[in-house]
Amino acid sequence: LLLTDIKQARDVANVAGRILHELSNAFVLGTYQIFIKASIGVSLYPSDGEDIDTLIKNADTAMYHAKNQGRNNYQFYVDSVKVTTSERRLILGTDLRGALEREELILYYQPQLDINTEKIIGTEALIRWLHPDFGLVSPTEFIPLAEDNGLIEPITKWVLRTACAQNMAWQAAGFPPMRVAVNVSNLFFEQRKVVETMSQVLKDTGMAPHYLEIELMESALMHNEEETIRELLQLKAMGVRVAIDDFGTGYSSLACLKCFPLDALKIDRSFVKDISTDRDSATITAAIITMAHSLQLNVIAEGVETEQQLTFLRAQGCDEMQGYLFSQPIPSSDIIQFLPAGSL
Repeated sequence: LLLTDIKQARDVANVAGRILHELSNAFVLGTYQIFIKASIGVSLYPSDGEDIDTLIKNADTAMYHAKNQGRNNYQFYVDSVKVTTSERRLILGTDLRGALEREELILYYQPQLDINTEKIIGTEALIRWLHPDFGLVSPTEFIPLAEDNGLIEPITKWVLRTACAQNMAWQAAGFPPMRVAVNVSNLFFEQRKVVETMSQVLKDTGMAPHYLEIELMESALMHNEEETIRELLQLKAMGVRVAIDDFGTGYSSLACLKCFPLDALKIDRSFVKDISTDRDSATITAAIITMAHSLQLNVIAEGVETEQQLTFLRAQGCDEMQGYLFSQPIPSSDIIQFLPAGSL
């Protein structure tokens, strides 16, 4: 694919992201739904080559780098794709310090749908780093660096503020109000600055608290339980929703779980992935849904990719879902395709 009149790398990134989004939709072949994922390599003229052969070769190198990064993503070509893991970590750690100021951090949004009506009721805001050399860097790679380098607080505040401001922009454009969910790292939550930060962000953006949901890992609950409960009660008093992310993969006590003032559980994708083929995964998923409902908690399944998974979850009474069956994380401008027609 040849793109012309490119003014900045972000333009190419937007096109690559849209290609991945379009390919995430199912291809129907007879009675089968086929899902295709892509690995995209990008080379830029003239920095990555001044003739077509060099540009194609370097784009091919970048494509293999995208495969090594887990597939279903895009990467830009740079000589540094050959750097060692430790060198890459050092480079990213250094560059991360100025990423906010250079506006390299971006938010994608994954729709969350009511599992029965299949209508969008919220989004999860997911941070990405468009590195000028390495391309799209996963949060699983740079968030630990942010925690190590003391950058998790400004990055978390930026994510919260950006997500809430975007949600208000959708409302101002005439779309129905909906919830936005934001992941909060264990380290930031343990700093006990969440309540203060949330209060300030909601005040500055003007968003109603009940449209904001924070997602915490199970392990975050188990660190100083008394202070955790106090913090969660303050959030509840504000009207902010609290969900436990990737439930089932941590080590929290089910007996203790009832002590925490929560609103929702998100079933980890590792269980959802195998519920159609693995009896144990199906049994565990059904048990989590039943347990959560007995505690008056909403249940969200993540990583839903097939109709068979959706059918099982619906039969078990799961409340909400998100996953590639409906959409991968996408830019904010693309969310409008999921909103009710005529809402403007």
